[in-house]
This record gives sequence, C-alpha cells and structure tokens, in this order.
Amino acid sequence: MDRDATPHTGRAKLLRLHKPVARYFRTKRLRWFTSVFDVKSTTRVLDLGGLAYYWDFLDEPPAVTIINLEPPVEGAGSSRWVVADATRLPFRNEAFDVVFSNSLIEHIIGDSDRNAFADEVRRVGRRFCVQTPNRRFPIEPHLMTPLIHFLPRRLQKKLVRNFTLWGWIARPTPAEASGFLGLTKLIDRREFELLFPGATIICEKFLGLTKSFTAVGLAGKTGMNPRQGQAPQAGSV
Repeated sequence: MDRDATPHTGRAKLLRLHKPVARYFRTKRLRWFTSVFDVKSTTRVLDLGGLAYYWDFLDEPPAVTIINLEPPVEGAGSSRWVVADATRLPFRNEAFDVVFSNSLIEHIIGDSDRNAFADEVRRVGRRFCVQTPNRRFPIEPHLMTPLIHFLPRRLQKKLVRNFTLWGWIARPTPAEASGFLGLTKLIDRREFELLFPGATIICEKFLGLTKSFTAVGLAGKTGMNPRQGQAPQAGSV
C-alpha cells in the first residue's frame, strides 16, 4: 500500500539507500514482533503496505502475504504479493493469524478510509500489530527532514523538492511532490487510540522522544504480553 507519489525510478533509488538502514532498524522491530506474537514459519501473516525484503531479515520468516496498491519494484521473494486496497481486503474473516502494518495508515487520507482500514485489520486477522510515526516527533520520517511537517502546507510544497533528503534522492516533479504531500498525513496518539480502541499502544522511543506508536491487538489470546521483553528503540525506516 505504498501510497506515495514517487515514480518507480525514484522508489528504486530510495530502496538502495533504504536497505542497509532498514536492516538494522527493522530487524529489531521484526524480532520484537515475532517474539510477542510467537511467530513461526507456519504463521500466516498479512503485511499491509510492506516490502518483501523486510521479511528476509528474519532467519525463519513466516508465511507472508503482502498487500500493496502496485506490483513490487523488486521481486516478491518467498512472499505472496497481492495488489489490493487495504480498506477493502479480498479475504474472509480471520483469514490470517496476524495482520502487520508498518508506516501505512498515515498514507490513508480521510477519516472514513482510516476507519475502514482499522476495521479490515480487525476483521481479517485474529491478532494485529499496526505501527505509525508520531506526528509530534521533530523529524518527518518519509522526507527524512526535521520540522518540515510542522510548516503550513503551502511552504511544504515549496521546500519538499529541494530541501528534503527525499527530494534530493527521488528528484520528484512538482506534481509528484505535491501528490506525496497530499497522500501523507501523520497522526498523534489520541487519533491512533480512537482507531484501535482497546488495543495496547506501544511507544517507540528515540533519544527519549516518542518516534512512533504501535497498536497491538491480542484478542482472545492468553499468556502473551505485548510489553514483554525490550520494546523496539528504533526508527520507522
């Protein structure tokens, strides 16, 4: 569900930069996820908006189905890739053991679509783990630039192409840069809690500040504590 407006060439450049950084940060998060949810090679995981190579960071990846709006830029590896909309998933109720989503919901614009996404997460998965960046953190994680998301949108449009790391690498056209901003809306903790009532909210820290939130739903499960072990202290790259 990669909803940004980056063209495939720009996305490929970002992937090359992204991989070595993601290997460090997301490996920690995935190991936390597999520990909390007791994920095995036979566990059916639905990854909403992910990329196939993330799961290769694990020594024993689960049976992963990836949902995205576009075909993969690179191969799907051992994962099953399905082109679909995360607000209208083509699966039966409780088709998956766990629904996993990392940095997607902030690209779903509009309250009705966000509520539909949250409803689908709960419908198709017996359990869920949904992460999103914190709007109040000083660095915008997609643009990899400090403070720009606090500026008025008209100023963001002027700065995003030439004064952000994303703009330097992807070199988007003015239309693509505007499209990215139109499809990115970070949320705060209160908004996140309303989308996943009853879920445990894990705060991911960086330098003492809350960088992202993770909603953990373990409905109907016993003996599993989402706060067990060390919560990830990494970025949402």
